[in-house]
Amino acid sequence: MKKLISILIIALSFTLTGNAQDHMMNETKATVVTLEQTKGKFTKEKLTLSEGDYVFNIKNNNVGHDVGFVLVKKGEDVSNPDNHIKSAYVTKAVKNNSSEKTKVTTLSKGEYIYFCPLNPTPQYNLTVK
Repeated sequence: MKKLISILIIALSFTLTGNAQDHMMNETKATVVTLEQTKGKFTKEKLTLSEGDYVFNIKNNNVGHDVGFVLVKKGEDVSNPDNHIKSAYVTKAVKNNSSEKTKVTTLSKGEYIYFCPLNPTPQYNLTVK
C-alpha cells in the first residue's frame, strides 16, 4: 500500500512540474511591451508590433491613483466591455508608482486601440503587421 501511495505522489509531482514548466515556457515566448502612464496620458502614443504573443507591462508614473489598461480591436465599441481583449487587462489595478503585467495576449494582423479609462487617457493606435 505504501508503494502505491508513493507511486501516486511521484506521478502527481511530475504532472504538476510539467504543467508549471509548460506555463513558464508560454510566458517566456511572449514579448514584453512596457507602457508608461503619466497623468492623463500614455508616454508612448503609437505602437507597431509584429504578429505574436505579448505581455503588456503597465507602469504608473506618479498618476496619483490606480490605473489600468484596455485593448480593443479598432472599429469596435470601446465602451462595451464585451469588446475588450480580456487577456490584455492587467492582473490587478496598477498602484501609484508601481507596475503590473497582463496575461499573455496573442495579437494577429490588424489595428487595435489602447487606453486607460481610470486615468483617463486618449485612445492610442496599435498596429500589428
